Amino acid sequence: MARNFNELRNKMPPDAQNRAKEKSLKMIGSMPLYELRRAREISQAELGQRLDVKQASVSKLERRTDMYISSLRRTIAAMGGQLEIVACFPDGKVKINQFEDIEGSTAEA
Repeated sequence: MARNFNELRNKMPPDAQNRAKEKSLKMIGSMPLYELRRAREISQAELGQRLDVKQASVSKLERRTDMYISSLRRTIAAMGGQLEIVACFPDGKVKINQFEDIEGSTAEA
């Protein structure tokens, strides 16, 4: 018989619950685009409607390993988010702002 996950989690000792929560937060911090879409509970068809493209185009986009920053920014925005590009160095992180107005700059060109 299937059990509710919340019931099972509540039966776990508090330290195990904390470890599971930490692990899940770490996993959420890094994921492919298709998993992000699924986590946001958005279907490919729905995302396609938001982007004004067909579902098949969303599928292709999610399988790409290389794409324009503007395409990624538009996809993230369609999911309700905002894309930030950060360079990570041993002595700290730097947010790259060169691409912040990429939509406006392409319209002006």
